[in-house]
Amino acid sequence: MRERPAASLEAVEKERAILEGLERIDGLRRDDAPAGVLLDAVRSLLSDAEDWVREDPSVPPSAAEAIERSRDALAAGETRAKTALAIP
Repeated sequence: MRERPAASLEAVEKERAILEGLERIDGLRRDDAPAGVLLDAVRSLLSDAEDWVREDPSVPPSAAEAIERSRDALAAGETRAKTALAIP
């Protein structure tokens, strides 16, 4: 049996972590978790996905674009939330 390169195993582990993060977020949504808990899970997932894109040259461009859009949407939402909570 041929051994797989360590880089390929690392890529699979990162992909698995991303899928587990998605499943965790789905579970939190089903359980009506508090927004802060859900946002922490989204931030963690986004961080894992950004690492995956940086480290794996075989990531499809559409996945990299989706991650960038997600990062932008999260940042925009956090900016709106801070503005809404600001005391004049």
